[in-house]
Amino acid sequence: MTDTPLLDTINTPNDLRKIPENQLRQLADELRLETIDAVSSTGGHLGAGLGVLELTVALHHVFDTPTDRLIWDVGHQAYPHKILTERRDRIRTLRKPNGLSGFTKRSESEYDPFGAGHSSTSISAALGMAIARDQKGNSNEVIAVIGDGAISAGMAYEALNNAGSLDSKLIVILNDNNMSIAPPVGAMSGYLSRLIASDAYVSFRNMAKRAVKHLPPHFERAARKTEQFAKNITAGGNLFEEMGFYYIGPVDGHNLDQLLPILKNVRDRQEKTPILIHVVTEKGHGFDSPEVSAEKFHAVKKYDSVTRVQEKTSSAAPSYTKIFANALIAEAKEDDKILGITAAMPSGTGMDVFAKAFPDRMYDVGIAEQHAVTFAAGLATEGFKPFVAIYSTFLQRGYDQIVHDVAIQNLPVRFAIDRAGLVGADGATHAGTFDICFLSSLPNMVVMAPSDETELMHMVATANSINDRPSAFRYPRGEGLGLELPDKGEVLPIGKGRVIREGNQIAILSLGTRLEEAVGAANKLSKRGLSITVADARFAKPLDIALIQNLAENHDVLIIVEEGSIGGFGSHVLAFLSESGILGKGNCKVKSLTLPDEFSEHGDPWTLYEQAGLNASGIEQQALSALGSNSKKKQCAII
Repeated sequence: MTDTPLLDTINTPNDLRKIPENQLRQLADELRLETIDAVSSTGGHLGAGLGVLELTVALHHVFDTPTDRLIWDVGHQAYPHKILTERRDRIRTLRKPNGLSGFTKRSESEYDPFGAGHSSTSISAALGMAIARDQKGNSNEVIAVIGDGAISAGMAYEALNNAGSLDSKLIVILNDNNMSIAPPVGAMSGYLSRLIASDAYVSFRNMAKRAVKHLPPHFERAARKTEQFAKNITAGGNLFEEMGFYYIGPVDGHNLDQLLPILKNVRDRQEKTPILIHVVTEKGHGFDSPEVSAEKFHAVKKYDSVTRVQEKTSSAAPSYTKIFANALIAEAKEDDKILGITAAMPSGTGMDVFAKAFPDRMYDVGIAEQHAVTFAAGLATEGFKPFVAIYSTFLQRGYDQIVHDVAIQNLPVRFAIDRAGLVGADGATHAGTFDICFLSSLPNMVVMAPSDETELMHMVATANSINDRPSAFRYPRGEGLGLELPDKGEVLPIGKGRVIREGNQIAILSLGTRLEEAVGAANKLSKRGLSITVADARFAKPLDIALIQNLAENHDVLIIVEEGSIGGFGSHVLAFLSESGILGKGNCKVKSLTLPDEFSEHGDPWTLYEQAGLNASGIEQQALSALGSNSKKKQCAII
């Protein structure tokens, strides 16, 4: 445990507000030690929280939280905030089952007025709270803290534009650390960099103090090189003021002597106008480690609290993400029309590996999933083959574009959907449970799910071969089965599954990586003397009609297994069986196994799948239950 005598006296922000300002530096140092020590035992998002630690202390000291609403964009930087808001005793349960969420969560604390997990929502939510305050006739403050990566997203611009046109006091703090997960890209990043290097004011113009004098020397030197731009900024011509915000900054986000008076001035300001404070911070500030990559310390595994070296995990098998990247590279070596696209997640999706092989053929568009989809649609109209690699849960943000710009026009955009299924510690905001449902409902869409790493390679090749419609393939986080891999994937026949083993009593039809558990269930059932068929569907759309009909007509029980929500693959199979009349004849009992109809809590994926009955034992029990009811009914039915 760390030595934190001052922090030990604080349970709530009210305790913090009683501390003299000259002791806040000590408090921040102790809070940093506690955060580093806590995350060493849990893993999680370390760098972002350390970057805003002084800002967190200053905000809770100046503002009357929770009456004043404090909204953290994404919420991954809120670990220090949680420690200061009655959750220190549980901070070492972060991201564990029944423990604290790794993000802000309304049901967890009154100090979390808005739940998060995805980026760029804070300003919209804060503006809603500010207008609600005005409607009620209250006078509390509303503060949104958003990063320079998150503010590049379209939703943040929409909120800024709306806020600037309303007579309502709203405080937006732009946390500019030149990092989101990967270094930010795009015009906004360049604009902010130039702004930092300018001769902009730290506070209100009548304070006549220039930010560069309070920032590190390299900022001041850069500012002198951009004198003309500095004149334009100090003349009031910057983007935020043009949008209707009162702009303050840049401010050194680690200097409490700067932060405190500015926050007090903003708090006490009576004008009903939105204000933006531009704060410059360093992600991972105060964390010295031999593993120095800033991107690496966005999210960390458990580490030694003394040496600060992360635990090493060994695996005999490469991750699905890496296999996808290598398979795409193999295809791209023979096809110069292939282009890669990701939305601020190059390392998370494997597109960083693709970029090293083809630096001129990979595009990171920033936190802008909607743009990524339509950008790919535009490329497809000109004969290119865009592969859009986005996490399942993030692809939800681009759904209208998938429908309107890709599917309706039948454009051959390829979607590589990482983190499909349950993801573990990140919980409901990051669980990829809905993509089968929302993609399979679209006409002409090809939707695939590999059962192992070799199948993933085949599906990359298959997607590359599909030039007359959009396609998608989904795969989970984590490692494959350790199979020997081919040099290159093979093109699969569209809409055709495969039979793994044949029997005549119980059929298990699996989509995706639950196939291994389906085989395990089959082995258990075989030991009971039952004859089992196991089939790998491969395609959620189009369905393998012949395979499904054969399984339903020639078995007593058909169990459908998928690692997704209701309304997905199983629903499509059941719809076919109903429409074809198969459910009204024969004696087959059909049961569809999906994830529960609820949002997933954070926890170990294996445990969560076990609780959902999507492991070998769960599938076995469902099959036995269905088989046991077989003698009670004579017609094929859903049970």
